[in-house]
Amino acid sequence: MNPSLLTAPPPSQHSSPFLNPTPFRFSTTSLTRRRRYRISLIRSSSTPPDPLTSSPPSVTSDVFGGRRELSGIQPLVDSLSPPLRLVSSALIVAGAIAAGYGLGFRFGKSRNTALGGAVAIGAAGGAAAYALNACVPEVAAANLHNYVAGCDDPGAVKKEDIEEIANKYGVSKQDEAFNAELCDLYCRFVTSVVPPGSEDLKGDEVDTIIKFKSSLGIDDPDAAAMHMEIGRRIFRQRLETGDRDGDIEQRRAFQKLVYVSTLVFGEASKFLLPWKRVFRVTDSQVEVAVRDNAQRLYAFKLKSVGRDVDVNQLVSLREAQLSCLLSDELAEDMFKEHTRKLVEENISTALSILKSRTRAVRGATQVVEELNKALAFNNLLISLKNHPDAGRFACGVGPISLMGGEYDGDRKMDDLKLLYRAYVADSLSSGRMVENKLAALNQLKNIFGLGKRETEGIMLDVTSKAYRKRLAQSVSGGDLEAADSKAAFLQNICDELHFDPKKASEIHEEIYRQKLQQCVADGELNEEDVAILLRLRVMLCVPQQTVEAAHADICGSLFEKVVKDAIASGIDGYDDDVKKSVRKAAHGLRLTREAAMSIASTAVRKIFMNYVKRSRAAGNRIEAAKELKKMIAFNSLVVTELVADIKGESSDAASEEPIKEEEVQIEEDDDWDSLETLRKIKPREKLTAKLGRRGGQTEITLKDDLPERDRTDLYKTYLLFCLTGEVTKIPFGAQITTKKDDSEYLLLNQLGGILGLTDKEIVEVHRSLAEQAFRQQAEVILADGQLTKARIEQLNEVQKQVGLPPQYAQKVIKNITTTKMGAAIETAVSQGRLNIKQIRELKEASVDLDSMLSESLRENVFKKTVDEMFSSGTGEFDGEEVYEKIPLDLNINAEKAKGVVHELARTRLSNSLIQAVSLLRQRNSSGVVSSLNDLLACDKAVPSEPLSWEVTEELADLFAIYMKSDPAPEKLSRLQYLLGISDSTAATLREMGDRVLQIGTEEEFVF
Repeated sequence: MNPSLLTAPPPSQHSSPFLNPTPFRFSTTSLTRRRRYRISLIRSSSTPPDPLTSSPPSVTSDVFGGRRELSGIQPLVDSLSPPLRLVSSALIVAGAIAAGYGLGFRFGKSRNTALGGAVAIGAAGGAAAYALNACVPEVAAANLHNYVAGCDDPGAVKKEDIEEIANKYGVSKQDEAFNAELCDLYCRFVTSVVPPGSEDLKGDEVDTIIKFKSSLGIDDPDAAAMHMEIGRRIFRQRLETGDRDGDIEQRRAFQKLVYVSTLVFGEASKFLLPWKRVFRVTDSQVEVAVRDNAQRLYAFKLKSVGRDVDVNQLVSLREAQLSCLLSDELAEDMFKEHTRKLVEENISTALSILKSRTRAVRGATQVVEELNKALAFNNLLISLKNHPDAGRFACGVGPISLMGGEYDGDRKMDDLKLLYRAYVADSLSSGRMVENKLAALNQLKNIFGLGKRETEGIMLDVTSKAYRKRLAQSVSGGDLEAADSKAAFLQNICDELHFDPKKASEIHEEIYRQKLQQCVADGELNEEDVAILLRLRVMLCVPQQTVEAAHADICGSLFEKVVKDAIASGIDGYDDDVKKSVRKAAHGLRLTREAAMSIASTAVRKIFMNYVKRSRAAGNRIEAAKELKKMIAFNSLVVTELVADIKGESSDAASEEPIKEEEVQIEEDDDWDSLETLRKIKPREKLTAKLGRRGGQTEITLKDDLPERDRTDLYKTYLLFCLTGEVTKIPFGAQITTKKDDSEYLLLNQLGGILGLTDKEIVEVHRSLAEQAFRQQAEVILADGQLTKARIEQLNEVQKQVGLPPQYAQKVIKNITTTKMGAAIETAVSQGRLNIKQIRELKEASVDLDSMLSESLRENVFKKTVDEMFSSGTGEFDGEEVYEKIPLDLNINAEKAKGVVHELARTRLSNSLIQAVSLLRQRNSSGVVSSLNDLLACDKAVPSEPLSWEVTEELADLFAIYMKSDPAPEKLSRLQYLLGISDSTAATLREMGDRVLQIGTEEEFVF
């Protein structure tokens, strides 16, 4: 805190108590208590009139103090004008000097005495004149105080009157006493205008203070000092407050002072009002004080806004917001909150009426009226938002939303749905939905914050009830039946109610289903029921597909129960009573044959699948086949009878035709006669007569319930049972195999029909099983891969035993021999016992080597063949043979083969020279010639540069030995080039002939 403000000024009767720290001790003066005085202030048009706005003179005197009386020479000074006061001062000094001179000369009788008397008396006169002029500022200050205190309304103080007072006494506003009085008056006025901590600002305080400051003519720094002084007083009062409530009040008072001061000085408040330095407050605390007071002041302005808000009020609110220094975001939120609360009042009233147990007859009407008020207010705000001058309006003008308010919660959402439902029901009370109601419902949905799914559900529920009501009226009144176009009549109702035709069709279907259930309550549909349903279907325009689906669902459920009871009766329980109930249900419920067969198929296939599961879970193949046999018996004795009853036919007639058709189909396929097991499953009259029954039905199968592999596995299981027979265990661990007669094959044929296998699939199962048995025995016979005449006869016997057609047997034999041969060929290649000549012979014998030998093995054969060619000692290399014919025979890549040849040639070239030198040193002339021929062969494959060797004499010896072998001239010439032998050396070697070798031999012998 500034220490200078705590220092007492020189004693003076005109010192201001707001500048003197003594009064702030709250012990002696009347200013120790804060007062709120009512004075006449300028208020905005939106502020309601106050009956106490005009105050008597005593109120002003209480604010500024009583009238100040003059004392001493002050009345004299007050009566003198500045020129007269100067003249009087001059006369006083001159008269004093003259009187002093006269008295000195009179009593001293000398000139010096006269001058001394003039000086002494003149000094006294000067002092009197100084005293007269010195009290002028105090007199001016007293008159200023009396002028302001004498005004009935502080707002009536005029700047001209104050300047006139200063001019009257010839003083300046910067004079200490006069300026102190100005500051004192301003400080008193600001203190009286700013409300205490328990009261809120009214909004006109800033304008009043600014006007009074301007009227006083006080400078901004002096006025700001007074604001800081008031803040110090509030701060000291806060420190001396002992209770928490008092501390809160003083804090609010300080915040209001900060806010008012900021508005009074505007941008200059940042440097004129050092709140942070003096009171240790932060910038954010100052901002909070400004924001909170601006919000309270703006909230006070918003109280005048009702549901009939107009343009002038919105413009006034915008001006008030700007004058309050309130941000647009906060102003927008406050305006929306205020409008939301107004709408919440309507909603609360509507809910209280809606939930009232003693609701009157007009309760629903009153609920709608309250909602219409909210909608009207929302429409008004939307229209104002779209106003051309909307930029001048208060922030936040727009559609209302309950988000963030009292009804923003899951618990309150149910109440809002009730109100929305009530409004929808009222909109449809007349039997139709008008366009303006649709717009109102859309706005109400947005106000309530309901989702699209929720509102559509409510609309659908209420509209469905309204549609049912209209439909019932149209049917009972005969309007619908009399209409020329039923569809147009129903469409017109949907258009009037704004109801989805698809939903209307669902209602029609539901009505038809309800009527159908009533008609089939006794278990069948008679002619009268059919006529009623037909009439209802025509009136409601129910499609044929929907009717069939309804009959399949409702009548089908009844028929399904009858079918399940019939199936549950089992093989022994399917008697005449069951047959009669099935026939009655199938034909009495008016089901189509396809629908009835579909229902029966579903139930039967579940039983079939149970048999299949038990068969799979069986411990061995015999038990599995027994379960399949039970399924075949169930199909023959129950399912076949059931299908015949559904069709209204006898079981014999139902089973004869499929057998005839099957016979025709079997005869057309030659494979049926080629397999013995297939010939056995043909239904023959002798077997069927022996069994005493016809074949089972084949319309209900497991084709769509099991994959093909599972169905063929089940068929194969029973086929093996037919082939091997039943094994019976006897004591001491022995087993007896009981062969079955051909009747088991007839059951196998029925199993194929139950499993839904085609003729082709059945033939494939029999053939694969026969082929498997033949392969097992053929692999034993052809263990070494050799096919002799005796083995061929043995294989023919096996082929006849298993019943495999000859072409399939030959295929198996060829496959086995080929596999064995392939293994042998692969072994021969690995051991190096197979050359290209033998491979060509095998290919000529139509042996598929490509499938027997892998590509890597064929590449090894090629590499070995080329390597043999480079080491044969002939010196020959056929490029066409190596690069084209051999890769073609081995079916390998020609380019890759060429690369292998070049790599081998480069390697063998240098090795051949080394080998030739080694053999030379061993005196092996034939070996030298062969090695040099290999070198020439490699050179033909990959032409080489002349070779280098450390001992040139050995190269000459190599050439001489090769020359003696009588080679072809071109080979000798090429060798001469490769060994680097010059023509002269070659000629010398030719002349010397055998002598060279003989000399070499003698030298070696001597050594």
